Amino acid sequence: MGRVSRQKYRYNAYRDNCIVGEKSLPQSIDDGREQVNVFVEGYEDVAFWRGIFDHFDNPYLRFEISVPNREDLPKGKKVLMGMIPSSNKNLLLCVDSDFDYLFGDKTEQSAQINRAEYMFHTYTYATENYLCYAPSLHNVCVKATKNDSHIFDFVQFMADYSRAIYPVFLWYAYSAQLSSENIFTLVDFKNTVRLGYVELDNNGADTIAWLCRNVQRRVSRLESEHPDMIDELDSFADYLLEKGVTPDTTYLYMHGHTLMDNVVMILLNTVCDKLRQMSVAKINSSEKKGLPLRNEMSNYMNSLRSIRDVLLDNENYTSCPLYKRLREDIQSYIDRTIAGILARKELSVKR
Repeated sequence: MGRVSRQKYRYNAYRDNCIVGEKSLPQSIDDGREQVNVFVEGYEDVAFWRGIFDHFDNPYLRFEISVPNREDLPKGKKVLMGMIPSSNKNLLLCVDSDFDYLFGDKTEQSAQINRAEYMFHTYTYATENYLCYAPSLHNVCVKATKNDSHIFDFVQFMADYSRAIYPVFLWYAYSAQLSSENIFTLVDFKNTVRLGYVELDNNGADTIAWLCRNVQRRVSRLESEHPDMIDELDSFADYLLEKGVTPDTTYLYMHGHTLMDNVVMILLNTVCDKLRQMSVAKINSSEKKGLPLRNEMSNYMNSLRSIRDVLLDNENYTSCPLYKRLREDIQSYIDRTIAGILARKELSVKR
């Protein structure tokens, strides 16, 4: 087998491994890898994108995640957008989608982002939406409390929550597309969809009912103030459905910090408090007395972790369909880039 043929074999083996989620070839063969600089919006995004690009370890490209090095200190999406003209196969840009994926070509910014060849976006509103992926939240509770009891159905609750906020989400997203925040501001949206409490009985049914009343009051006011927009919202809902937004999945597309801080953390704190109480009660009801009991309780309390820290470390969102789309985008870029590297090497050998 010739040199170039061996390279192609190695690449095909890498790609097959990558598709099934396995680690690729050993680090010992990567001495000649090309460096790819991957710029993200802020320091809090470095770990998220590092975790994603770790899935694409290969013998040809080495990814380095960082924020832009600027003397004037600004970071964020606007800075990365200004770098689009200079982006290339060795300089990638990674951003939160916000509403830009949903808006497609409907705004100048969203069109620029969706057409940028070397810019990747989350598809969800932000990285926080992945961290709050409903099927992963039970594991967050287990890691924080060391109690694996299933006392709450997170998937069902987040679907119920999504359906409850869907009408007001349409108003906020549509007003954002029109660049008319005076119709429905982010602050008003936050105040409408945030959870003040979570009642665990009946999987949060009372909390959802309370939320539905808040949403209905807000929607009634908006319809009263902007009756001309009601028919437009129906068309907008049909458009969003084509993008994948359904009433059951609204939470993946809503403002990320609001979702994490004012919904999911409220929910996790409530569930984890109950799980910790159950564990403490179980220890206290054991036959242990005196020092052995105190030692058992101390061991348990010392094993507990910060719920927020566990959530920020959460990487159990890889089954999310939107994450799979993001991985496909990155895979396509890698396929093209490695094919170019191999073509250049083959041309060099022929010369």
